[in-house]
Amino acid sequence: MQTIAIENTYSAWRAAALRMLAANVSPEAIDWRVDDLEHGAASGHLEPTSGSFDFNANQTGNDEAVSALRPVESAEPSLVVNISKTLAAQLSDAALYRDPRRWAFLYKVMWRWHQGDRAVASPADVDGARLQHMAKAVRRDKHDMIAYVRFRQCAQHAAGEPEYVAWYEPAHDILAWGAEQFAQRMGRSTWLIATPLGAASWDGVTLHLKYGHAQRSPIAPDAAEALWLAYYRSTFNPARLNESALHQHMPVRYWKGLPEGMLIPSMISEAKSGARRLAQASGIGALDGKAISIEAEAAQPSRSAPGSLDACRRCELWQHATQAVEGEGPADARIVLLGEQPGDQEDLSGKPFVGPAGQLLDEAIQRAGLRRSDLYLTNAVKHFKWTPRGKRRLHKTPAQREVQACAVWLEGELQRVRPAVIVTLGATALSALLGEKVSLQGYLGDSFELNGMRVIPTYHPSFALRRDDVGGREQVALAISDALARARDLTNWRADRPVGDQGSL
Repeated sequence: MQTIAIENTYSAWRAAALRMLAANVSPEAIDWRVDDLEHGAASGHLEPTSGSFDFNANQTGNDEAVSALRPVESAEPSLVVNISKTLAAQLSDAALYRDPRRWAFLYKVMWRWHQGDRAVASPADVDGARLQHMAKAVRRDKHDMIAYVRFRQCAQHAAGEPEYVAWYEPAHDILAWGAEQFAQRMGRSTWLIATPLGAASWDGVTLHLKYGHAQRSPIAPDAAEALWLAYYRSTFNPARLNESALHQHMPVRYWKGLPEGMLIPSMISEAKSGARRLAQASGIGALDGKAISIEAEAAQPSRSAPGSLDACRRCELWQHATQAVEGEGPADARIVLLGEQPGDQEDLSGKPFVGPAGQLLDEAIQRAGLRRSDLYLTNAVKHFKWTPRGKRRLHKTPAQREVQACAVWLEGELQRVRPAVIVTLGATALSALLGEKVSLQGYLGDSFELNGMRVIPTYHPSFALRRDDVGGREQVALAISDALARARDLTNWRADRPVGDQGSL
């Protein structure tokens, strides 16, 4: 077995690997030896143009284009290895993966490719999957370094010392790569990035890399840090905390290098201790208020006192309704129109018959020669029962037990109003009045007396809206207006008389 000692750099491994491939040495016959702390130390600095670790791939835009691997040092016999651009990128990234066995593995990949085994580049292959995993981990680490390196400005620094300093703990050997990125971004500003295994510094012209074990020393906060921490805390929403996602996107090892890192544990603890609604209260309460020239009583919204119906829990319909919808009309109305239940718009507005069915009912009222303002309109069931259909709430017929649960409210309304005539709209309203489930068809066109009141059953306006044919819809609308006209005649109601001066039975 041959022992190959190299610096822990991609270029050094590439030169040695090409010599071994030229000599047709199998992976099993090579023992790769490196010193993690010595790579790059010989020169003490890295020129800005000398840190590129990529293959010289053809720029044809085609992933099948090939790259030529040539020995950096002269070797006999001369050897050129053509590889795809994808494999070239994966090798250059995987070379930064922190694993003492990486060079042996990368040589195994190159050996298989050189022998014509193209499956080594496939994720379905064991070696191909491992190569992609290594490359992906390094690319993620590169992204994190750009995102989580936090420079702190040194207020007073001597000549030759950096203006900005940062501490960062990468998971892989990406210090040289990251240093080049920051050298391009920060212009002539001088800086130092220290890591546990080395440091990179930029003097405005030359990039210097030094490797060796290092420990983090306290870094004095800069002038803007307090402002940044105040902003970070103010934008934290404890109600939306997802601790697992936080640790996934911002691993704990990065916190010590971030100014806000010292705040994160306390904010997590505050949110987890049940202060999701109160975590920001102290900060908001400390803000200066603004005087408003208005009396406290005048600032209160105008609301009617809630009735007992609002607290009704006799059935489950209240759980999904916006509010209970009470009856509306004169307390001494001679005619009561009794419907089934509130609809979607009635549930939102709190008033009966204001939706499409209510509009059709208004037309029938006018056609019958009545005024809506003289009628008492209510429903047998006081809460909206519905079923979801996409973003819409569709009407659902209430069950008989739900109708019976609301009977106490209907009885109370009829006792207060004491109408002469009740026009029931639909089968549910008629069933609620009779106390048992009945069919509407047997009562249409007829009327009967109940507890001293005349009852005229007819269709519900929504039944007309559900008819597809225009003729059928008009027939139902005429039946409703005819029932209202009969109620008018029974009460001797005339539109030319003042309200409250109508006749009686």
